[in-house]
Amino acid sequence: MNKEIYEGLLACLSSEKVKMGELMARHTTFRIGGSADFFVLPENVQEVQNVIGFLKEKGQPYYILGNGSNLLVSDKGYRGTIVCLSRMNGIEEKDGAIFAQAGALMSKIAAKALENSMAGFEFASGIPGSVGGAVVMNAGAYGGEMKDVIEEVTVLNEENEIVTMRNEELEFGYRTSVVMKRGYTVLSVKIRLEKGEKEKIKALMDELKERRTSKQPLEYPSAGSTFKRPEGYFAGKLIQDSGLSGFRVGGARISEKHSGFVINGGDATAEDVNSLMQQVSDKVYEKFGVRLEPEVKRLGEF
Repeated sequence: MNKEIYEGLLACLSSEKVKMGELMARHTTFRIGGSADFFVLPENVQEVQNVIGFLKEKGQPYYILGNGSNLLVSDKGYRGTIVCLSRMNGIEEKDGAIFAQAGALMSKIAAKALENSMAGFEFASGIPGSVGGAVVMNAGAYGGEMKDVIEEVTVLNEENEIVTMRNEELEFGYRTSVVMKRGYTVLSVKIRLEKGEKEKIKALMDELKERRTSKQPLEYPSAGSTFKRPEGYFAGKLIQDSGLSGFRVGGARISEKHSGFVINGGDATAEDVNSLMQQVSDKVYEKFGVRLEPEVKRLGEF
């Protein structure tokens, strides 16, 4: 079957865009993960459509990857095809809006907004992911969310058709969207921002960068905030108040700098992280009666 899938992928993409047995630790910000059966790097919408169409036709599992910033891949890897959109990273300003392909990094979009004196995207300047992934989970930081700036998103729907959806159709909620619920693939986005003063935009970006650097363990591999914010609480404070700052399982530990982050101390396995997350969730529930749910997506067998 693998030979058939490999040949089918080669019919969609040139050979340098199709890899077998690619180690996923190279493609996640956790720096953790076993190998994927196939790892493909389409460069345009047609190639994405062809690859996904083929995989759906064959009933093969696949996962859309951006920057791998909110992802924990099993030590056993992934039995399927990773469709990595990192080469689809174009960004342009046109008629007062920013158009970006799904693989464009949030930091690069923020830089483009600054360059064009466009305000409203500062909150996202330090989010380490791609804009496609940010739309899927309605990523947010410092009081801003993707729902505040997205005008339109172009996706592949369940039938593998290209559809453009407006903000009000996207059903944005806390760390969710219709894209997530229905398994759509983000291809590109249109971002609408306000005209602003370049100096003020840069000052806010610098201020948020300083806050992140001083309060988050950016020197360690992690997936950012590990748990969703429970209603009425802060995950990091619940973890800290449970006496779990610095708590570790194997090479994984709760950051002493920010208890909302699980970090890879250097040799953590996915099993270490997964076990740590479960134990932390259980201990917080025992102490406060609040169940922490992972924000990090798990991929593969656990």
